[in-house]
Order: sequence, then C-alpha cells, then structure tokens
Amino acid sequence: MTQKQALSILKTGANVFLTGEPGSGKTHTINEFVDYLRERGIEPAITASTGIAATHIGGMTIHSWSGIGIKRNLSKYDLDKIGTTEYLAKRIRRTKVLIIDEVSMLSADTLSMIDAVCREVRNEYSPFGGMQVVLVGDFFQLPPIVRTEYDEESQISLLDGPRALFACDSSVWQRLQPIVCYLTEQHRQDDKKFLNILSAIRRNEFGEDHLDQLLARKIERARIPADIPKLFSHNLNVDQVNDETLSRLEGVIQNFFMMEHGPEALVAALKKGCLSPDKLSLKIGATVMFTKNNPKEGFVNGTLGVVEGFSDLNRQPIIKIRSGHKIVVEPMEWVIEENGKIKARVSQIPLRLAWAITVHKSQGLSLEEAVMDLGAVFEFGQGYVALSRVRRLSGLHLLGWNERAFKVHPIILEKDQDFRDSSIDAEEAFSKVTDSELVKMQENFITACGGTTHPGDLKEKKKKKKKIGESSDFLAKIRTNHPNAYRPWDKAEDQKLKELFNDGNPVNNLVKTFGRKTGAIKARLFKLGLIEEPW
Repeated sequence: MTQKQALSILKTGANVFLTGEPGSGKTHTINEFVDYLRERGIEPAITASTGIAATHIGGMTIHSWSGIGIKRNLSKYDLDKIGTTEYLAKRIRRTKVLIIDEVSMLSADTLSMIDAVCREVRNEYSPFGGMQVVLVGDFFQLPPIVRTEYDEESQISLLDGPRALFACDSSVWQRLQPIVCYLTEQHRQDDKKFLNILSAIRRNEFGEDHLDQLLARKIERARIPADIPKLFSHNLNVDQVNDETLSRLEGVIQNFFMMEHGPEALVAALKKGCLSPDKLSLKIGATVMFTKNNPKEGFVNGTLGVVEGFSDLNRQPIIKIRSGHKIVVEPMEWVIEENGKIKARVSQIPLRLAWAITVHKSQGLSLEEAVMDLGAVFEFGQGYVALSRVRRLSGLHLLGWNERAFKVHPIILEKDQDFRDSSIDAEEAFSKVTDSELVKMQENFITACGGTTHPGDLKEKKKKKKKIGESSDFLAKIRTNHPNAYRPWDKAEDQKLKELFNDGNPVNNLVKTFGRKTGAIKARLFKLGLIEEPW
C-alpha cells in the first residue's frame, strides 16, 4: 500500500494499524495525517510507547497520557483514581483521535490497560471508548520490554515462547479490528542487494549467500573507520567509547546545558526521550550526530558531522557535515503539546557525541555509515533494527555477530503474512469506493469530531484572532509614545539576557539595560525557559 492510500483510509476515521518495513514512511504518513486534522480544527492525542519515539513525533508516552504510569495491572481503585483525576479525565474525554507510535514495544497487557482507562473515563464500552485509534509500528523491530520470567523446571526464558504476548495478541486488538495499512514503498535504502538481505531476515530466509555478502563487510577492531558511529546493544559500551574518545582530543571542553520548563514528570519524560544529553560536552574534532530535523538548515535526525569550532558571538558549535557544508548550530526545543498548547519543553543544542550509540536509541535514525558489533545481541529484532538504520551495504562495517543477530521473533513471522494479506484486502475494498463516496466519508468524520470541512474558513478565523499588537497601524500609533513596543528580540539580545539573568541581575536592572517594559522582560524570560511563570 502506498502512503497516499493509507492517508486516504486514515482520513475516514477508521481504526488503523499502520505498519511497514523500516524506511517505508510510517512517521511521514502520520505527520501528514496530523497536519490534515489540525488544518480542520482537530487536535489528535499523539503518543508513543517510549520516550525516544515520543520525541520523534512531538508527543508524550502513552503511559503518561493515559495515567497508567509504570503500573503492570489496574485495580478497580486505580481506574477510579484515574477517572476522578480532573486533567486526565478531561484529556481522555475530549480526544477524538488517539495515535500510538512504536506499538510493537507495548505488551498486550499494557494496551488492554489503556483501553480499560479510556472506556472507564468515557463511560463507553466500545474499544478505547469510541475514539479513532491509530496504531503505528513494525513488530519485526524491538519487542515489548517485559520482566524476564523463568520456568522453575526448565529454566528457559518464557520470553522466547508463546507467552511473550505482543499488543496484537491482546483481546482489545481483536475487538478493535484495525484496518491494516502495510506500506510497501521504500525511502531509506536504495541498494537492492542490501534490501534483499533485510527482506530475507524479515522472512526468516537468511542464508549462506546473504551471510557471504555480510562477511565482505566484516572488519577488524584495529581497522575501525574514524568518525563513523558505532552501534552497540548495551549502554556501557556506548558511554565508555564516547567518553574515552572525547578525552583523547586536545583542546578545551565546551559544555552546553539543557534548559527546561514545565512539570517535573513531563520534563523528565522529555529528557528520557531526547537524544541530546542534559549536559553536552564538545571539543573541536568531536564526531557528532544531529538529533532533530531542520532541512532548511541542512540537517536531519541522524546527520553526521565534526565540530570545526565555536562561533565568536555566543560560542555555538560550528559543525562540518559530510557534504562539506558548515552549520552554526543553535538550541532547539523538544516539547510536549496537548490541544495545541505546550505543556513542557526542554531546549538544547541538537547534537550528541556519535562515536557510539545504542541500537535502542538508533530507532528512527537513517545513517549513511555505521560500525556495528552484533556479538552481544540478546533480543529478537535487535540485529535487524541495527542493520536497517544504514542506507546501503557499502555503509555497513561489521565487527561481529552472534546466532540471534539475524533472527526475528517466530511468532511475528506468522502474523506478518496475515498483516500483508489484510492490507491487500483493505486496498482492494477501498479501490471500489468512488471518489465522491470517499470524500463524503472523510467529511462526515471531520464533522463528527467537531472540526470544519473548510480549512480556509479556519485559517481566516485564526487571522482575525491575530494579536492587535501585530497591526501596523496600531504599532505606528503606540510607538509614538513607546518606541520599543512589540519590538522583536534578536539572537544576540536573547544571549545577553540569558547571561545577565543567570548572573543574578534583577528584572528592574534588565528593564533599564534593554529599554523594555517589565512585562516584556518577564515574558521573554519565560519563553527562554528561565522562569516558571511570566506574571
């Protein structure tokens, strides 16, 4: 199924399981759907199973959104407590569309708990209380994180057996009956040989000929290419490589500290999912990776580069990327939004040291090259996730692998064919719907959600609500007595304001320094995350 076909189905309000191989455009399709809804006045609940995945799509974890937190089961008391927690109940009741990304990492029990909460709060028996549910993910990637259990007699991990229940095994999945949209386009890999290897792993048909091709990419540790990220299965290896390599570089360390604003729990969730660290330490010559998308400036999440220096004005890092282009990198924000309002934010330079990274944190990245050590792979799909981060076979450098590195979960092998068949059936069924009928279905859904079927009207309404301070006539009039009214802040002023405020200068001193009103100073300090409230 193409992205266009999947998007068309999503717009009808149907419950959907959006899946496909890595690089097939699942996140892009969801972003298109979110933009479509927002243009029509509908704010979807955007969530994910992990903090890292949540930051990629600008949402929060489903655990936080639903109020279940780290619970492994829900009692009647737990349900009552969530249902009577005003902000949680209000959030769930007003949700029309719930998006859950990386659903493969949710256990069946967790998905059932989320369903139970939604039905309890909305007082509606149908799955998730009747809202549209969009499940996104690929079950061939990392499986749910569950506590390892052992059979007392055999001492065999039950995670390898039939009791390793995925979200698609839950009863609520069966009741929800989502339409499967299996994306078949490929936007990451453009190397047919490499695609054949990845497809063979997915089909459990990885053989000697595929292994021979990977053997050609095997390297010795003494010949590891410089300035190429290394993927490891454990955090310990990553931290050790990055810290030791940075310490061997000459020069002075430049530290960049994360700024934060919002409730402690939400900020903590953002930090956990943010690939940029709380304290970013850099030196000239450090290999780095961008952790945000900014195509306008010439980088995306996963772009590699080297620190060339630091700007004279505010010591921002200057990164030279592989194309030779140099970028002065400024702080960017990671936010949790709800109904168009920012609930929490953190701000940091969108970089991290890239000599090493864990396979888990590499999910969602597209890398030109990577060195991989798959010798300590311990989870089904872990090797597949690592390999599929790279665009082509020539960019792969393998240190080693173990028996599990090229295996996927046996339970998912059977289910994947069902998903593919269901997607083909859906594609065929929707091909019989006329364009006019499809448009009518989509418009009915928007109307049922309380949105507008005429996005232009909404844009015009927003224009009319524009702040009066933006009116040129108003500005001209008010600036006759207040020349600095509504004057925008530039980067140099922001940096100076940060420095003076952090040095302990009171607001009244800042008013004199910048020639602005007290309210303007406080509002800017709030915008920069330096104070909790502007008033």
